Amino acid sequence: MRNMGRTGEVARTHTFENGLRLIQIPSPTNVAYCGISIDAGTRDEEKGEEGMAHFCEHMMFKGTEKRKAWHIINRMEAVGGDLNAYTNKEETVVYSAFMKEHFERATELIFDIVFHSTYPQHEIDKECEVIVDEIESYNDTPADLIFDRFEDLIYEGNSLGHDILGTAENVRRFKTEDALRFVKRLYRPEKMVFFVFGDVDFEKAKKVVGKFLKKISPIESISLIRPINSIATHPGTITEERGTHQAHVMIGRAGYGSKDDKRIALYFLNNILGGPGMNSRLNIALREHKGLVYTVESSLTNYTDTSTWAIYFGCDEEDVEKCLKIVRRELDNLMNEPLTERQFQAALKQIKGQIGVACDNFENYVLDMAKAYLHYNKFEGMKDTIEHLEKVTPQLLQEVAREMFDEKGLTTLIFRS
Repeated sequence: MRNMGRTGEVARTHTFENGLRLIQIPSPTNVAYCGISIDAGTRDEEKGEEGMAHFCEHMMFKGTEKRKAWHIINRMEAVGGDLNAYTNKEETVVYSAFMKEHFERATELIFDIVFHSTYPQHEIDKECEVIVDEIESYNDTPADLIFDRFEDLIYEGNSLGHDILGTAENVRRFKTEDALRFVKRLYRPEKMVFFVFGDVDFEKAKKVVGKFLKKISPIESISLIRPINSIATHPGTITEERGTHQAHVMIGRAGYGSKDDKRIALYFLNNILGGPGMNSRLNIALREHKGLVYTVESSLTNYTDTSTWAIYFGCDEEDVEKCLKIVRRELDNLMNEPLTERQFQAALKQIKGQIGVACDNFENYVLDMAKAYLHYNKFEGMKDTIEHLEKVTPQLLQEVAREMFDEKGLTTLIFRS
């Protein structure tokens, strides 16, 4: 099977007998990337396990059947490479960047820590306080905390609302057997993608991955279907006293799922409204014209069955209502007036350029590739994304704006100082 990559490169794929999928995109650079993306994140945690996905990601670096923590840390560092991992609500990813001649070294290490970690209790006893410090530091950062609290509100009763880090109480009671139970249930080859980017021959990649797969004990196949829970939205305004230096505000709602054709239009619309460009409508209205905020942005976080669209800004306490009125005005403008052809073409030109620049960041590009192939069994490169954007019309953008920005469907969360 072949998918088109970054600027037309062919992504080659293969599925092994145990269900693990391999995807590789060639690049002439001397630096290569590889890793394993696992379809296991916060939303897969059972009651009482909140924080376990992130906990296991930390602990897999603390010892395997043949390596201690120091040997794991030093394995890629010794050849100038690095080893990283992260957890979010739908995936756990372990990956490495290295000079291309060290591909087999990196692959062996990644397989070792994903499939052979022992989660030793003495390391858990030390690391749990590090994770607790991370949790407390996060709780002390309202500009970050408000994003999780917001999803708690719009996905109340749904596993998507869980905080990725979990709670200090949970982390302190996790034991070796809890971690092993979690990974046995979810770290399964059929729920994984091994990804490769760089000047690595595809047949060599298949051979190397296949060699380390043979060292994995057979795993009984079980049916694991992520439940798609109903989403209970809570439109209206929720205010919480947080004692912060300034007020923090989020406005938004749950959006379209991955199979909805309107998702690409919302992505386009979000970029116009408050994307990364300094010329976004919200940045111009709130910061450049009025000087009311230092940071304002809108974001679109995609999940397999839904998405979260939200606006965030921080401002002085006395300016909250003024800022909310300006935000409402900008939303109404997009709902009531379709973009002119000139405005539309300018916005399209900008987002195309942003995509091109983003694709030049190899690490982010590789991780996006792995995410797409993990969840959708396909990867669309820059050319495909631009083709989808070019099918969007000003009329469709207005239709999506009317659906998404209707005040009756929006949740507003305010952290008061």
